[in-house]
Amino acid sequence: MERKNSMGVINAKEVQVGDEVYVIYNNPHVPTVSNIRAAEIVPHPKDPNAVALFLNDTFHTIEDDDALFTSEASAEKAYSDYMDNQDQMT
Repeated sequence: MERKNSMGVINAKEVQVGDEVYVIYNNPHVPTVSNIRAAEIVPHPKDPNAVALFLNDTFHTIEDDDALFTSEASAEKAYSDYMDNQDQMT
């Protein structure tokens, strides 16, 4: 199984401990604010057979619909494309 696609999106099921990934992080306090952040793939603190995303000093379970990117530029492009698409729909 390939770990990433041509747009720099990493298959969440193929990440390994030590991988650095980039995510589009929605601010939980200000829903209209999103930032691109570097995060690390680490061992899950409660499940030795799983990995977690370590972001902002917090462990996050990796969900199937999470978008993990290989670079900040890939994440920025995905976010820009998404926002452009949203603008066209309004």
